[in-house]
Order: sequence, then C-alpha cells, then structure tokens
Amino acid sequence: MTDSQRLNGVIRAWEQGKPAFTAFAKVDRQTATEMTDAPYDGIVYEMEHNPYDVAGLGDALQYMLNRKQIAASGSVAPSVTPLARIPANGIEMNQAFAKQVLDRGVYGVVWPHVHTVEQAYNAVASCRYARPKDAPLYEPKGVRGDGPAAAARYWGLTQAEYYAKADVWPLAPQGELLVGLMIESTTAIENLDDMLANVPGIGFCLIGEGDLSQELGYPRQYEHPVVVDAMRRIAETCHRHKVVVGNPHVTAKNVERLLQEGYRFLMSAPSRSYGVVGQGRELAGY
Repeated sequence: MTDSQRLNGVIRAWEQGKPAFTAFAKVDRQTATEMTDAPYDGIVYEMEHNPYDVAGLGDALQYMLNRKQIAASGSVAPSVTPLARIPANGIEMNQAFAKQVLDRGVYGVVWPHVHTVEQAYNAVASCRYARPKDAPLYEPKGVRGDGPAAAARYWGLTQAEYYAKADVWPLAPQGELLVGLMIESTTAIENLDDMLANVPGIGFCLIGEGDLSQELGYPRQYEHPVVVDAMRRIAETCHRHKVVVGNPHVTAKNVERLLQEGYRFLMSAPSRSYGVVGQGRELAGY
C-alpha cells in the first residue's frame, strides 16, 4: 500500500520507519477543531476517565475534517488520525463500547487495563468483523456487529470499500484499524509475553505509567528505578515480538531517551508551541 492510499496516519508513520506522535484529546468541538492542523500523526479521544459520549465523539470527528486539507491532499481522511480510548476492559469485555466508537469512524481503539491473553484476544476480536472459518486471517474470530454506514461515510468510502479496509493492522496489511492495549499492572507484565505470542493483530502496547506506578508503591514517580525497570520489561517484551510500544507521558526531558529505547507511539500533552513534537521529530531525523 502506498502512502497516498494509507488513511491511518499513525500506521503511515510506522510504515515509513518513523515514530508516531500523538496526544490525548477531549471529546468536544473546540478541541477537535484545534487538533485538525496540529503537528500530530494521531490523537486519542479520552473516554475512559472522561464521559463516554458517543454522540459527542461523532460530532468531534466531523469537526476534525478540514475542507482546505481535503482539497489539497485529495484524501477525505483527517490529517490527524482519530483513535478512542474506551472504558476499562473489565470482566464484561466491553465489546459494545468498541463497536460504537468504531461505528462513528475512529481508526482504532485503545483498551485500558488489559491483563490476560483472554482480554487481549477479546480486544482484537471486538475490532474485527466476522468472516468464514476457511477465510485467511480468521483468528482472532471477529465479533464486531455489522453497522458500517456512518463509519464508511466518514472514511469517504463505499460500504464494500470500508469492509476491505476496516480490519486490524498489522494482521491485515491493508487494515486501517489499530488495537492498542494498555499495560498497567504487574499481572499484565507477567502475561505480556503470552499475549503477544498468542494474539495476532495487536497494533501497539501503551504503558499505563499512572496505574502501574500506583501498584508498585511509587505513585506518579515515573523516574523511580522500580517504575523505570517495570517499563523496561514491557518495552523489551514488545521489542522481542516486534510490537510497537508507547509512552503516554512524553516531555522535553525524556523524549530523547524514549526514542533511543525504541518507543514509537509517543504521547505528549497538547500545547500551542508543540515543542516536544518538534524536538522529537528532529531527534528522530525528520
């Protein structure tokens, strides 16, 4: 797939050998408008700690579309790719939450508090449509309910075209959807090797430093040796399985270290100067 055909800007960055720079965003019109031309590859609408507002998400996605950019690029995809973090995975698995944000048109789902192989499998399966058992790339078996009209319209595709692209990357090379797992507990760290070995279709793992540091006894002390060592274990496991690893607290002080350690999904706090993003791009050589 060529760069011009790729709709998901985060995947595009990775396929070009670059890290992807992202940020969390509020689900509102003003934030969406401001993010339209921000220097990010993607944003993650925060719906775990903020209200789970699907109607608001659909509205925000529309405000991310910039007519001038569409005319200049020839692509109807927003220049900053929207993803959504849904409420925690939990015992009920939250398949419906994933379905609803995907049906609005997001290009990926971030799943908090994934601890087990079963939960990781469910996260991927929830983002996939069902397919015949004899079809290639059958596993994980898709459980996403069929209702693509709004998402296809948002992506600027026919429903048939949407079906072809609405699969998870990198399991499906042409897929435009990302499944991100938040690794934020010692249980998750212990199970991560099995998750990545046994569940195809995981696009990236995002370290949940806040919850992880709480459990380790050093709340929000992200530079504490115990916390740093736990993060190192996560990153090394991801690298071993060739799965992208991300960090949600990128600053001017740690961006160089994170790039050197192989982090490729870098989340910084939005600001008017976007200095961390510029610094990160310079350090990454682009």
